Amino acid sequence: MSKVHKRRHNTLLLLLLLSLLVFLTYSLIITSTVNAPAINNPSQNTNPVSKDAESNNPDKEVDTQTLAIQELGKLAVREAASKDGYKRDEFLTSGSWNKWGNGCNTREKILGRDLEEIKYGDNSCTVLSGVLHDPYTGKIIYFTRGASTSSAVQIDHIVSLSNAWQTGAQNLDKTVRNQLANDDLNLLAVDGPTNQQKSDRDASGWLPPNKAFRCEYVARQIAVKIKYTLWVTSNEHNAMFNTLSTCPDQVMPTE
Repeated sequence: MSKVHKRRHNTLLLLLLLSLLVFLTYSLIITSTVNAPAINNPSQNTNPVSKDAESNNPDKEVDTQTLAIQELGKLAVREAASKDGYKRDEFLTSGSWNKWGNGCNTREKILGRDLEEIKYGDNSCTVLSGVLHDPYTGKIIYFTRGASTSSAVQIDHIVSLSNAWQTGAQNLDKTVRNQLANDDLNLLAVDGPTNQQKSDRDASGWLPPNKAFRCEYVARQIAVKIKYTLWVTSNEHNAMFNTLSTCPDQVMPTE
């Protein structure tokens, strides 16, 4: 074979090899592209979780109300102050409930809140009759307004005014004391005779006979005392703590 023919033969062989190399490289690129795993776009949720799944997630943070047993720790513990100077007039104008237009007053407001099956007078405020599921005794009381019957349902100061006076209220402005005495938070419609038995005693001296209500009762007392910067005695604190220890999940009242 001549040298010219040999060079042509080598050139053709080289071109053939180059063509084969290009073809193989191209094939590898196509194959890699097709078989490559998809890359998730971080801005897209490729595995959405339903709202139901989120709500059933035990690790999901949930809003919880404040526990009464924790709030008890916010109250100062001190000896009771002197009862000297105490009288209902220090809290209530002429010893009576606050009044506003159309014959309404605080008592009628609480009766309207706590009773069921209510029949009102013409002023749509005075409660003539109703049914009370008494929280203190668990009894059902059929209330009828009248000179000899109205006392069957009384409005109790959950923190009695006398107790409030001896645990800080005597240091409050009279306007604030009046607010405390008429505050929905501190008032409940209850069985009259049971309210009389309670008198002005704190939690160390009296708790509702209805044991199912004791935790809520104590929680409400704590809420009132926190709101009006009152304190508790050591016996009162211990009684509250012992009560709430039986119901550590008891939450503070919202109103």
